[in-house]
Amino acid sequence: MPQIKKIAIALLLAFIGMGSLTTLAETKVTPTITTANAEFVYKYLLGEIAGQRGETTLASQLFLDLAQQTRDPRLAERAARAAVYANQPGIALQASTLWAELDPNSLEAQQASSQLLVASGNLKQAKPHIQQLLAKEDTRANGFLYLNNLLANQKDKAEVLAAITEFAASYPKLPEAHFAVAQAALVADKPDIATKELQTANKLRSGWELGAQMQAQMLLKESPEKAIAFLQGFLKQYPKSNDVRMAYAKTLVSQKRYAEAKPEFVKLVESSSGSPEISAVVGLLSLESNDYPMADKYFQQSISTGFKDPDQLYGYLGRSAERQKDDAKAISWYDKIQPGEHFLEGRLSAANVIARTKNVDAAIKMLDEVDELTPEQQVLVLQTEANMLSQAKRNQESFDLMDKAVNNWPDSNDLIYDHAMAAERIGKYDVMETQLRKLIKAKPDFAAAYNTLGYSLADRNVRLSEAQSLLETAVKLSPGDHYMLDSLGWVHYRLGNLSKAADYLRKAYEIQADPEIAAHLGEVLWKQGLQEEAKKIWANALKDYPENDVLVATTKKFNS
Repeated sequence: MPQIKKIAIALLLAFIGMGSLTTLAETKVTPTITTANAEFVYKYLLGEIAGQRGETTLASQLFLDLAQQTRDPRLAERAARAAVYANQPGIALQASTLWAELDPNSLEAQQASSQLLVASGNLKQAKPHIQQLLAKEDTRANGFLYLNNLLANQKDKAEVLAAITEFAASYPKLPEAHFAVAQAALVADKPDIATKELQTANKLRSGWELGAQMQAQMLLKESPEKAIAFLQGFLKQYPKSNDVRMAYAKTLVSQKRYAEAKPEFVKLVESSSGSPEISAVVGLLSLESNDYPMADKYFQQSISTGFKDPDQLYGYLGRSAERQKDDAKAISWYDKIQPGEHFLEGRLSAANVIARTKNVDAAIKMLDEVDELTPEQQVLVLQTEANMLSQAKRNQESFDLMDKAVNNWPDSNDLIYDHAMAAERIGKYDVMETQLRKLIKAKPDFAAAYNTLGYSLADRNVRLSEAQSLLETAVKLSPGDHYMLDSLGWVHYRLGNLSKAADYLRKAYEIQADPEIAAHLGEVLWKQGLQEEAKKIWANALKDYPENDVLVATTKKFNS
């Protein structure tokens, strides 16, 4: 029954198109002499009054009774409209089926009845109505493209494939028919049938973008490189295929090939007369690839051409200005963000700039003045304030703030974790360990908790076997995380396993050239006798992170 209700709502929007109850009056039936007996008039007027008063369930039942009595398709249509509006799928199904029977040439009637029959699980009974829809030449192609959506909720995918294959058999020269079979075959896990049908569709209509996109999706499951090569070849042959170009650009983005994706989006912007959505995407790709002037250009172009969410782009423009070391401009962009979905994000970004360029107290004061926050947003503000205090080396104040916060929100895993980190920074290792063990118990898959506790033990060179066990669990939970690989390498270093330590640290450094990983890797290499390599790694890291405490301390220790 819930599925039928969903379809009823869909019918309301997609097929019957009632914006309000007043549209019921558009199908008024004027009683004829043969039908206008006293009972008919009474029921008809009662239905009218019920509809006007919003009693649409009563109206739908009255009009259905009249339609069944008179066999008038206009009354059946009226009943179907009222039933859908009233969210009465049972009545809607009866009325729409009767409507389709009484007016077999009505496209709306066939659509409504087939939708509701399919939703009720009666695919066999829906078939004649679907066939009637496909019989009309002017709507046939779109009908086939719509078929798989219509039948998406059917559990027996093999039955759906068989039904669509049966429908398509009558139209062997129609590419949309073969395309529909290919879609159904994919869902039914019949890739050979899908490939064959798609090839037929593409032969019948060369350069068909929809077919090309589906073929690329199928190839993507085999290999991203195959999908990319196919899309490149298609675009070389059909360079004006914007939908395929969009699919190509998105595939490149999914493979993190941003530099290759960006010019494709630029072409789409140029060919779409400056679409604000595509301009925004080009801006994001430019930001991702550190091309800030181009990012600014396309973000502002997107805003000026009517992007639906300019506040989001003001945030990106602020981020771009920060990366260009223009803090004043960054704050001016963040200040443009209006109260709403992105407002707090903008305030937090502005606060971080203020903390860095002026002072932490001014930033905290600004955040404390932001009101009407949800509990989750309040937690986020407290975390940001504590982090700013920590960055300013005001570790005791950061701990005190987290201590107070965790008492107010004792079940917040994020606050518990931040409280533990703040405790470690002031040497309260007992508090840190208590909180992290509490977190591990509450959330056994919280990899960061295992990592933080294990690394703390390893860094202090205590309980190393326990530290190793904790860190192996962390890596198992999050195998590609460079921080966790770094920690596991560090505990092996403490245990004297230099070869293993170097392996883990090299893997971590390959994933992310973090300054602390550079410090650790250099130290292990130094101990292995590879001093020149260690110095090279430290020198490269110091160019980008000259003020990192761990890196500076490590290089001083070994170069002194």
